[in-house]
Amino acid sequence: MEIVEGVGIGVAVILGAILFLFIRRALVTRSGGIIRLSVRTSTMLDGRGWSPGFGRFAGDELRWYRMFSFAVRPKRVLSREGLTVERRRLPEGQERMSMPADWIILRCTSRHAPVEIAMARSTVTGFLSWLEAAPPGAVSPRMASQDWPAA
Repeated sequence: MEIVEGVGIGVAVILGAILFLFIRRALVTRSGGIIRLSVRTSTMLDGRGWSPGFGRFAGDELRWYRMFSFAVRPKRVLSREGLTVERRRLPEGQERMSMPADWIILRCTSRHAPVEIAMARSTVTGFLSWLEAAPPGAVSPRMASQDWPAA
């Protein structure tokens, strides 16, 4: 009987964790402005280190939440003010297996450190528009290179 109780408690904990993940995502995404994107969290191995998640635009910030995390706060916050896109490229090698085929990888620099983000080709246009949109009175270039290769 103790084994059955242990298994039952284990199943209940797993179901509770899955339910929490769905509730967390619903709370974060309910106000809109959500995009699917992956962030490269480690560059130790070529083509590896990508973590799936979703981003939420909140004013001058893009808040990135890991897809499978219990944290209610964003894992990373990118401020539009200090963010510059250096280049864009298609997934290469191992990256082609870890993300959808129509995704584009953007290498950006922020005030803190360089960051690579990957998103759908259709989302890149909206992201670049958000990045270029400046509040009234603020003028600053956001993209380091205008002659990007066609992706």
